[in-house]
Amino acid sequence: MWKCIDEMVQLHGGYGYMLEYPIARAFVDMRVTRIFGGTSEVLRELIARKL
Repeated sequence: MWKCIDEMVQLHGGYGYMLEYPIARAFVDMRVTRIFGGTSEVLRELIARKL
């Protein structure tokens, strides 16, 4: 999904970064999802090491 949204932002040009447009909102939301995903993976790895 990240790749698709990244391409859409590129397609929209400058409007892809203006928060008034839905594509910009999706871009921001997907960015946060990527950060959260990495955090849970790190936590799983730490827990696995402890076990």
